Amino acid sequence: MEFRIADTFTSSLAKLASQEQRAVKTTAFDLQLNPAHPSLQFHRLDAAKDPDFWSLRVNLDIRIIVHKTAASLLLCYVDHHEDAYAWALKRKIARHPTTGAAQLVEVRERVEEVLTFVPIEADAPALAKPLLFAAIDDELLLRYGVPAEWLADVRQATEDTIFAVAEHLPQEAAEALLELATGGTPTAPAQVLPDSDPFAHPDAQRRFRVLQNVAELERALEYPWDKWSVFLHPAQRHLVERDYSGPARVSGSAGTGKTIVALHRAVFLARRHPEAQVVLLTFSEALANALSHKLLRLIGNEPQLRDRINIYATREFAQELYAESFGEPAIATPEQLRELLAEAASKEPEQRFSPQFLFAEWSEVVDVWGIDGWERYRDVPRLGRKTRIGGRQRETLWAIFSRVQLMLFARGMLTWPMLLRRVSEHCLATGERPFDFAIIDESQDLDVAELRFLAQLGDQRPDSLFFTGDLGQRIFQQPFPWKAVGVDVRGRAQTLAINYRTSHQIRQQADRLLPRSLTDVDGNVEARGGTISIFNGPAPTIDIFADQDAERQAVGGWIAARLAEGIRPEEIGVFVRSAAQMPRALAAILHAGTLSVELDHYVASPRDRVALSTMHLAKGLEFRAVAIMACDDEVLPLQERIERVTDESDLEEIYTTERHLLYVACTRARDHLLVSGVDPASEFLDDMR
Repeated sequence: MEFRIADTFTSSLAKLASQEQRAVKTTAFDLQLNPAHPSLQFHRLDAAKDPDFWSLRVNLDIRIIVHKTAASLLLCYVDHHEDAYAWALKRKIARHPTTGAAQLVEVRERVEEVLTFVPIEADAPALAKPLLFAAIDDELLLRYGVPAEWLADVRQATEDTIFAVAEHLPQEAAEALLELATGGTPTAPAQVLPDSDPFAHPDAQRRFRVLQNVAELERALEYPWDKWSVFLHPAQRHLVERDYSGPARVSGSAGTGKTIVALHRAVFLARRHPEAQVVLLTFSEALANALSHKLLRLIGNEPQLRDRINIYATREFAQELYAESFGEPAIATPEQLRELLAEAASKEPEQRFSPQFLFAEWSEVVDVWGIDGWERYRDVPRLGRKTRIGGRQRETLWAIFSRVQLMLFARGMLTWPMLLRRVSEHCLATGERPFDFAIIDESQDLDVAELRFLAQLGDQRPDSLFFTGDLGQRIFQQPFPWKAVGVDVRGRAQTLAINYRTSHQIRQQADRLLPRSLTDVDGNVEARGGTISIFNGPAPTIDIFADQDAERQAVGGWIAARLAEGIRPEEIGVFVRSAAQMPRALAAILHAGTLSVELDHYVASPRDRVALSTMHLAKGLEFRAVAIMACDDEVLPLQERIERVTDESDLEEIYTTERHLLYVACTRARDHLLVSGVDPASEFLDDMR
């Protein structure tokens, strides 16, 4: 007998109290081990539309709704007695007549139960909104997975009611309709043979999963809100399980599941290749810790897999490899490099370059590209640098930079690009392979030296390099051509378009900060216009105040209102541009009558604490409600960065990354978003409004 679990079961389980969840899990384990055990008390739901729905008693009050046949058991839902029965009476398991996928269909009764009407002012003319799908025939709607009994409601949907209708439909149908409503052309779900297993359909697998043993059930129930650990979208599964002939990249805007794809890809490769070593890399130790938490949720009871998947920040990984072969490195800090550049420049009395220009030229051209001789510096194209320098100027600059390289060597010091080059050269010379497969999350923030390091270690082996990222979230590194360091993802680059994390309203507002498509230096295009969110929510609030005290009171009141709605403190995040604005945010949190915790490194958010951090540390996190404060003029974009500009391209890059930074912070929010500043406010707020 097959034992299955539905995503509606994991969602409903997460809403129960901790003690109730423990009792439900015990009953579920007993059911899987012995469905005929005499202690299990089943009751057939005779009034249900589906004759195979049964209730299973957990205790005096809690009931599990089970779909029970001779061949299978399916955990569908769990709730308090009356609510569980009410849910079951409105649902049925059915095979879709066109796609062949098994669906959990909400029984259709009255149209007025579904449609949401927008109130109209008494003296305003009543203008009928156009019907979104009136011109689409039934055959096509059925091909998109719309259940037959919902065709009439779909045809009556307008822009005001589309989300209300979509909430009642299977996910593949809802996604297709939302894409149609936003001008896209969705791909119809796959159709299967009439005699095939409806639960084997790719769309059925995103809501129903067969659990082979108690360990799998334990993992599914341990973190029931993390449905991604059990149920994967067909588009994501396709990218996870594909074979790639070379480096591959998965893109997508914030909330589309890129990190989830990276995690599943790492697990998939570790399972397929039982002897392989897999590394999962990201750009910071904080995000590496976050990925470790997520991986434990995905394979927590499979230690043999966890031992072969190593998670690092990219530089941490390289530093560990360096230490194994050469001992602990002495990494020059930016301050030390500036001192060395100043000392070297002082020996060239004719030079007129500013300290800012010297540091930028060293960091973005000489060091990161590994320039080690005059001829190479003479001929380097200086990608991204717009300040023109002639031959004599290059000679003077190279005299400074070559002197810095000698000074670093004499002091036994390295820069990060030097360390990365030395490690890769050592591995290539010795034939040592530190990984069989590398999955790199947040790849948009890799620099030249890091990508070259990975390319050399990956050595163009099939499936050896798999990148996920979003050009719209690039906040640390200058853009550069990946092909110049031996990584070409053309033909192996895909973009995810379904946003699972952020409401339609928040995503739509945040998207105004970015163009509808972004193109990397190699010409690969990431289209953003076709992204859709699968749920609705309140419109974001963007407020500009006369002074900081008014902002403090308003943001504090907003946080208090979210708490009063039942959102827990740890589900709220407050972000500012830099540490200088942290006191303003802390004052607002205290005004709300709650406490905060600073996210200076990734931790599981303590209970009863609002998360507080700079925007840079927001990357990779998510909250039900987010407040972004102190978006003032000269704070966003940060005036200090603008004043250090020495190259025209640097100014453009500052504005781009500061926009990206605000986008990253906004898209941490799931349901509620507040963006505030003090007059004069950041020009970016005008774009969002």
